[in-house]
Amino acid sequence: MKPKALLLHATGTNRDHEAAQAIELAGGTSEIVHLNQLRRGEKHWSHYQMLVLPGGFSYADALGAGKLLALDLTAYFADEVQRFVEVGKPVIGICNGFQALVKAGILPGGDLASSATLTFNDSGHFECRWTLLKPLSQSCLWTRQLAELIYCPIAHGEGKFVPSQAEVLTALAARDQIALVYVQPDGALAAGHYPHNPNGSAADIAGICNSRGNVLGLMPHPEDHIFDFQHPRWSRGERGQSGLSLFTNGVRYASEM
Repeated sequence: MKPKALLLHATGTNRDHEAAQAIELAGGTSEIVHLNQLRRGEKHWSHYQMLVLPGGFSYADALGAGKLLALDLTAYFADEVQRFVEVGKPVIGICNGFQALVKAGILPGGDLASSATLTFNDSGHFECRWTLLKPLSQSCLWTRQLAELIYCPIAHGEGKFVPSQAEVLTALAARDQIALVYVQPDGALAAGHYPHNPNGSAADIAGICNSRGNVLGLMPHPEDHIFDFQHPRWSRGERGQSGLSLFTNGVRYASEM
């Protein structure tokens, strides 16, 4: 049977339909579920094999991007989320979803929980542009064995990944938790240079995973480039570097559990 993804919807979420389409194109099924449906017991976490926290502006980014959604995860659903993560089910948080995972301590997770945050872009304004990503982690089920660069857009004002101290970056690298990095067109690291690194993230980090590798968070939107015609230069014949490969990995893993 096709694995079924739970797509969490909160007030302000606006990328859930795109993420659902990506899951389905990758071979899974999906259901968009409002947090209140889970709180009332109308829907149950155990009925799903994947978890997706889509992008948007949950709760209008009150108190900071992803902060109130993170409080939902820790105050109302702590046991359910922990169980989902601990059994190894694939989890992905995109943009606002990544912010929520970090601020809830789910990422980087373990002894590195609360050791990093996502804050305002160095540019001082909202960034909406296409970026190139290089998959790095072979421990992360979402990025494992991906060789091709991924070309997809960003749309955020608070996407700068900042560790609490330099040792956190060392630990993330040593544990293979740096899943995706911003790169230049030739594949070389962006080295902090704008606009290749669009927000000033430390070590050009675009996404990280937990130590087990089943939870991925990233700021860019791979669900916005899953068809050839979504490439900004497709009419000029440019193809490839789709974000669909991330979802294909996630769905494949979930189907094998």
